[in-house]
Amino acid sequence: MRDIILCIGLFVVLSCKAQQDPLPLNTWMDNIPQGAYVKDLNNELNPYVGIYKGNYKGNEITLFINKVEHKFEKRTNKDYFMDVLDVKYIVENSAGLVLQDTSNGNFSNIKLYSLGVNPEDSSADFHYSGTNCRVGWGLINLKKLSSTQLSWEYYYKRRG
Repeated sequence: MRDIILCIGLFVVLSCKAQQDPLPLNTWMDNIPQGAYVKDLNNELNPYVGIYKGNYKGNEITLFINKVEHKFEKRTNKDYFMDVLDVKYIVENSAGLVLQDTSNGNFSNIKLYSLGVNPEDSSADFHYSGTNCRVGWGLINLKKLSSTQLSWEYYYKRRG
C-alpha cells in the first residue's frame, strides 16, 4: 500500500508543470519563453487608459484606449500572453460623416495594440495592422504629453 501511495505521489509531482512567474512588461522578445505571461507589474499602461479626441486635416478622431490583460500573442517561433493597451477609434469628417469606426467591433481584422512602453519619455509603441488587406500597417509611437494630451508618430511599413 505504501508503494502505491509513493508511486501515485511521484506521478503527481512529475505530472505537475511548474507555474512560471509573470515577466515584466518590457521583457526582450528573445527572453520570453513559450507560454509565458508578460504582465504590467508596475501599472505602466494605466496612465494611457481613457478617451481622447483630436482633429487632423478637418477630421475628428476619437481614441478609446483600454488595458487588456492576458492577451494571447502568436509569433512565428512562440506563443505567449501579455498585458497591452488596445485602441479602438472613430474618424469623422467635418460634416459628421463617420469615415471609419473600429469601436463597435465590426472591424475585427484591424488591430492597434501596444508592444511596450518607454518610461523615460512617457511613450508607448503600438502595432497597427492596417485596414483592408493590411494597407497602411506599421508602428505608432504614442506619447503622453499631459493628463489630457497625446501625440503620436506613425511609421509606415512597406511589404516585401
